Parts: sequence; C-alpha cells; structure tokens
Amino acid sequence: MANKNKRASEIHNLFLRLNGQNRQSWEYINQKGHDYFLDNQMSAKEKKALDDQGMPTFTINRIIPIVEMLVFYATANDPRWQAVGVEGSDSDIAAVHNDIAEYIWSHSSGKSVMHQVIQDAVTKSVGYMQVYVDPNADQGMGDVKLRCLEPFDVFIDPQSRDPLFRDAGFMMIQKILPRKQLENLMPDYAQKIKKASSQYPTHMSYSEKSDNNDFQYKDIQENFSEFGDDELMIDYYELYEKVALEYHNVTYRIEPTEEELQVIKQEANMAIQAQAEELQVSLKETQLQIQQQLEAGQIIPERAELEMKKASQGVEQQIQAISQQINQEMMEKASQTITKVFSKEEFNILMKGDLKNHIVSENKFFEHKIKLTLCIGDQFIYESYLPGTEYPIIPFTYKWTGTPYPMSAVSPLIGKQQEMNKAHQLMVHNASLGSSLRWIYQEGSVDTEYWEKFASAPGALLPVNNGYEMPKEVLPAQLSAAFVNMINMGKGDMEYLAGIYSSQQGDMGAQHDTYKGLLANDEYGTRRVKQWVEGYIKMALEGLGMVVRDFAQATYQTQKVFRIVQPSAIAEERETEINVPMYNDFGEEIGMYNDYAKAKFDVRILAGNSLPVNRWAYLGELKELMQLGVIDDIAVLAETDVKNKENIASRKSLYSQLQSQVQQLEEQVKDSTGTIETLERQLVQAGIKDKVRQVEHDMRKKLVDTSAKLRGDSAVNKANQDSYNRQLKDINKKHEQDLAAKREAYAKSQENNNLTKTEENN
Repeated sequence: MANKNKRASEIHNLFLRLNGQNRQSWEYINQKGHDYFLDNQMSAKEKKALDDQGMPTFTINRIIPIVEMLVFYATANDPRWQAVGVEGSDSDIAAVHNDIAEYIWSHSSGKSVMHQVIQDAVTKSVGYMQVYVDPNADQGMGDVKLRCLEPFDVFIDPQSRDPLFRDAGFMMIQKILPRKQLENLMPDYAQKIKKASSQYPTHMSYSEKSDNNDFQYKDIQENFSEFGDDELMIDYYELYEKVALEYHNVTYRIEPTEEELQVIKQEANMAIQAQAEELQVSLKETQLQIQQQLEAGQIIPERAELEMKKASQGVEQQIQAISQQINQEMMEKASQTITKVFSKEEFNILMKGDLKNHIVSENKFFEHKIKLTLCIGDQFIYESYLPGTEYPIIPFTYKWTGTPYPMSAVSPLIGKQQEMNKAHQLMVHNASLGSSLRWIYQEGSVDTEYWEKFASAPGALLPVNNGYEMPKEVLPAQLSAAFVNMINMGKGDMEYLAGIYSSQQGDMGAQHDTYKGLLANDEYGTRRVKQWVEGYIKMALEGLGMVVRDFAQATYQTQKVFRIVQPSAIAEERETEINVPMYNDFGEEIGMYNDYAKAKFDVRILAGNSLPVNRWAYLGELKELMQLGVIDDIAVLAETDVKNKENIASRKSLYSQLQSQVQQLEEQVKDSTGTIETLERQLVQAGIKDKVRQVEHDMRKKLVDTSAKLRGDSAVNKANQDSYNRQLKDINKKHEQDLAAKREAYAKSQENNNLTKTEENN
C-alpha cells in the first residue's frame, strides 16, 4: 500500500510540472477569450476607472453571434459513422455497429454534449469528448456513453505533436471536488476516500485576488455539506498512459486425457477389426481363385503356394498400415491445435507447467494499451487497462498549433472587440456631455444647487448674483467621423477574421437580391467554416468512432437488444440484437449469431453530414426529384416541418391511393381467376375422362394380343430350354472325361518319375 500511495504522490508531482508557465499562459489567454464571449469584457479595475471619469461601462458584444454561428455550423446535424467490414463475413456485423453507434449517441444526449464540446473549441481553443463505460446502466450490464470535459481540467503531454494527441505519452484529468461528492460518485471506494488527505493548496477567495483578474469557474468556493459544515476540497486525478505491453501469440496442442485415450483405442480397435475382417474375406476369395486355377491346370502347385503366401503377407501388411493410419487419425481428431494470445505474465505462468511441451509455434510482440490510474488526494484508488489502443479523450480543436496548446476563434477578436467598446464608450460619453453642459463660474456668482438642478431643464430661469460675470458653457470637442468608420471597419474586420458574415445571420442589406445569388453567397461564404469542420471536426469524429467501436466491442459481449427510436414520426422504430446464442438438436450451444465482440471492421465518418443544409434549396431539390420519379412524396413530407405528418402520409400519400386501387384490382382479378380456374378444371376433367376411356380400350386390346403371343412364345421357349439342357449335360460329361484322363496321365507321369529317381538312387 505504501508503494501505491507513493504512486499518488508521483502523479501529484507530475501535475505540478504540467501546470507550468506555458500551460498557465495558455489557460489565461483562452479563459480571457471565454470571458469575452460571456460578456465579461472588463476587469473591476477598468470599470472603476471608467466610473470615476463618468464614462459608460457597457459593451457591444460582437463575439456572441459569431460563436453561436460557428457552433451552429458544426452541430446542425448529428454525425453519422459508417462501419466497413474487414472481411465478407464481417459485413453484417458492421451494419449492426451503425445501429449501436446511433444508440450510444442518443442515450448519451450526444447533441447537447457535442454542442458544449464545439463551444469550448471555439471559445477555449479545444473541447474534449470522453468515451466511458457506465457500469450501473442497463441494470448492471453496463453501457458505453459520451460526456464532455472541462478543457482546463485536462493536461496533455507537452511533447505531443499530433492533432488528436494520439502520440502523447500521457493525458491527465485533474479536478478539485468535495469529499462527499466523490464518495457518492464512487461508493465502492468510500473508505479510501474518507482516508484521503488533500494535496492541493486552498484557493484564494475572490476578494483577495487582483482586480485585473477575471472571474472564472475555478473561483467558485461555495461548497458546503447538507449539514452546514464546510466540505473538504480534495484533488482528484485520472492519469491515462500509453504503455507497450508484451504479448505472446502461441499455437499449442491439447492432448487427450486417459479416459479419452481409452475411448479412442476402443473406437480404433473396432475400426481396425472391421477392416481386418474385410481383408480376410478378400484373402479367402483370392485363395479360392488360386485353387480353382490350380485345379484347372492353369498354374502349377508351386506357383499356387507362392501366390497364396504373397496374398497372406500382403493382407498382414495392409492390416498393419490401416491400424497405424486409424490410430493416427483418431489421435489427431482427439487432440486440438489452438492459437491464442497470452500476456507476458500469463505466458510465464503457463511455461512453468506442461504447456512448453505442447507448443507448436510462439511469436512475441508488443501492443500499446491505455493504462488508467486513479488517485484521490494522497490515496491510490485503482488502475486498469482500457479497451483499444487510443486514448478515450478526443480533442476537438479550433486551430491546431502543432502543440497541445491550440488557438481559439475568439482570441484574434479580442483586440477588435476592445477597440469597438472604447469607440462606443467615447461616442456615448461625448453625446452625454453635449446634452448635459458643464459651466465655468466665479465662486459666489450662482446658487450651485439651483443650477445643478435646473441648468439642463428646458425654459428654466437661471439667476446670477450682481457684480459677477456670467457663467460660460464648456462644450465637448466634436468627435471625428473616423469613430463611426472605426466601428464599421471593426465590425467588418471581426466578420472577416471569424469567417461569419452578416449575410449568414439574416442581414437583408448584406444579402444578394436574387434567390440563386443568395444560395451562391451561402455556398461560397461558408467555405472557411466548412474547412474547419472538414479538417478538424471530421478528424476528431473519426477518432471518436474508433474509440467507441473498441469500447462497445469490449462491453457488449452478452445478448442484448438495442432499440433505435427514429426522429421522424413517419420512419419506423427498429431493433437490433447481438450475441444471439445458437443451439444444436441436443440443446448444446454451438456458437453465436451476430457475434459482435469478435467482428473486425473499420469506422469512418460520413463527410459533411454534420453541416447545415439550406432548407429552401433542399426542399426545392426534393420537389424536382419527386417530379422526375426518383423519390416519392413520403420522402418529401418527412423532410418538412408540417405537423401530424404521419396522418397526412396515411391520407394523402400517393402510395396509399395506389394501394387502395391495387386492392380493388386484386379483388377483380381474384374473381376472374376463380371463374377461369373452375372452367379449366371442368375442361381438364372432361379430357381426362375421355383419355381414360380410350386408354382402357387400348389396354384391353393389347391384353388379348399379348396373351395369345405369350402362349406361342411359351411353347417355343420350352423347346429351346430342353435343347439347351441336353447340350449342357453333354458338355459337362465331356469335361469330366477329359479331367479324368488328365489326372490319370498326371498320376502315371508321377509314378514314372518316382521309379526313375529310385533307379538313380540305387
């Protein structure tokens, strides 16, 4: 435990190094841009100075509409991902992933999360979306979800040079939270949280801060418990590290057990016995053939004996070969060859056992994994390895600078906003001085209280004491027309810098007069915004899709049904089911249908699907396509904002009208078809009866002819049979006589040979 708590101290020290001068400067600049967006454009010191001079402190915020338009362009529509199967067998599962991604997006309120992330990217230079698993969702089954992170709570490895920070050695999330809130968020670790001591210094109160410091979210200190006691604020750390883990791809063989060997031997013996019996029968047939050849005098006895010996040896060799083949096949069938990936620790443990004797091949390789370490205060909570190979924190930057410190859209506008604020303040202050005149007078010449009250009143009589000079008006200097030009130029400069023009916000004076010109202006005027969306947002969404895929495949490994609710009332809801078990006839599980966890596919973002669409132009295009017959009226109705679209579709749809007409025609066709079929059946039945009568007549005629012919053929066949039998008897008798003569001649030759040998011996 001491080593683990030491790990917590190391992470805290890493945070202190990360929160250096460069990081603080970047945070200050972007917090200032965010404050300008929220109309917090002057510090307390600046406001006091203006109040002392009697100048107005209001601002004309030109940044808010620019930010809102940029956010609108990037979040007008929900992004859509397209999964592409690596192999043909993965295509169906890839289609299922599209529904799962849509399910995760809708259940995470992806629209609002994306809106906040893009707003952070525009005002704070970067927005972060995190993929995580909620273990308590779906009654403990777990669900993959999305959420946004506060950009200033995320600390990136300063050496990262990738737009998505994929090459970063680590990422860190650091927060300051009340102890009770942490206990509610992680009830499983409540005991450790109670023991935790804060390592973060207490924040200064707002009154102790410098006047030129803007108010921000980190200045909120009102954290009290429900019982009225001050809550202890504790530092919270999530450290994500990309580490290379050693793995071993091992192919090994599993040998059968003793019981399985006994069963294999029995089956092999039965198979060998069956083959041996077949070969023995074949041997007897061969021996019989040899004996017949010997008796027929075709071979001599020595040849017969030699052939029988060869046949017997051949059968024995075949039985041995078959026995070896059957035993080998049975063993190969019983033993399994498995290829599996083991971690270094698992491989070392298995190598201490019997595995090393059964390894067929082994390859070592390294794979990058994301290691999560969570600490609270000085307490180590836990560490784990996340699915996939990329960080679950995806950055959406506005302008990447080649470092982990990007630039926001608001930063270049701050100077112009200050210029416009100052110009407006001077113009209003000058107008105020012109309507409320100042006076120069000698002391004692006027009643000051009376003059202050009535000097600006129309028709007022202002008394002057005798012997004194008349008070003189102090008129304000006339402002140059350059102030008005400065404001207009500043407005144009801000629009030019941001790429958001007045015509895009509905300014009729800045728009084109014709409809086509308006569409062209909308097309060409938004190219800079589209460049940002297609360049940075699309890349981030692709990275998000890959991480969601990895988390979803690691989480959804059991049978689950996803219900997708369609945004349009006309479209039907659909359901997708994954990991459906399949069983054989014996009730044994043999696999899974839509095995989501094992599928391999890539995820790509559909280009331009999150950008807004000009509804007038889009509906006009749909109408033209409907007139050409490419789409139907339901497709056009689904894209409109008409109420009760589903009722209108059921009443007025062209398909509904055609369907009713088709139904009427089908009824008429059914009646006509029934009548025709009845007449055809009657006609066929009449023809069948006529043919049956004709066939019966022909059959009776053929039967009579056949009977007569058979009687004549029977007598001829009997005579032929008697003649054949007599010839066969004569042939057999002659064959027996020849055989007896050959045997007698053979016996005499043997006797003569014996006599010759006896004489030679004598």
